[in-house]
Amino acid sequence: MLLNRIRLALFATVFFASCQTVQVPVKADYAGYRITDSLPKDASLVAMMAPYRDSVDKSMNIVIGMLDKPLEKRQPQGALGDFMADALYYNAKKKFGVEPDLAVVNYGGIRLTQVPAGLITRGKVFELMPFDNLVVLQQIKGDVLKQFLDHTAAAGGWPLAGVSMKIENKKATDILIKGKPLDLDKTYNLINSDYVANGGDNAAMLKAIPQQNIGYLMRDAIFDYIIALKAQGKNISVTEQKRVYAQ
Repeated sequence: MLLNRIRLALFATVFFASCQTVQVPVKADYAGYRITDSLPKDASLVAMMAPYRDSVDKSMNIVIGMLDKPLEKRQPQGALGDFMADALYYNAKKKFGVEPDLAVVNYGGIRLTQVPAGLITRGKVFELMPFDNLVVLQQIKGDVLKQFLDHTAAAGGWPLAGVSMKIENKKATDILIKGKPLDLDKTYNLINSDYVANGGDNAAMLKAIPQQNIGYLMRDAIFDYIIALKAQGKNISVTEQKRVYAQ
């Protein structure tokens, strides 16, 4: 009975954390006990968890928008990454009270390779952005921004909004911020994730730069963007732009 309860508790934790992306443990050792997927379920615990599971299912299946065309994750530029960067950029002024210059999404943080056309549910957004990464504002000098964009170029290109650049010999060239050439002496408002701003994905050049953090999740920025589009009578779509391109 103890083993059954431990097994189902672990199952429930993984279930709710992943929001329907169920990962069943094959083996785990705990205090001398071995837990496997061959043990029968504890009916009482299953019954206890059922209302919570049903509530999560219902919430995740709520339709929040319509996608006109499939969005794909690609480098140096892809529609899925552009959509996510647009979501951060769109909500930045309202949330931080300043006009953003650019928004960046780390390529590795995009957890789906494609979102098919059609109805978009809350659950699909959780699949796309399952982590509780936060949107932060950093005021960054142009010379440090150049280092950061070089870093993204060396990684094959990250999704951007408000900026365009060419990748040449793994460096960022022909950089335009809101249509104007990058000024190494100017200070720019960069919308980023707390993960990258804290030096994640090897972005060490950003770690020392102060952050404005209001506890706004990247996932919520995506929700808010879709809801705003719907309020305007628009479906989800991405305007084809030459944001990041290779020589």
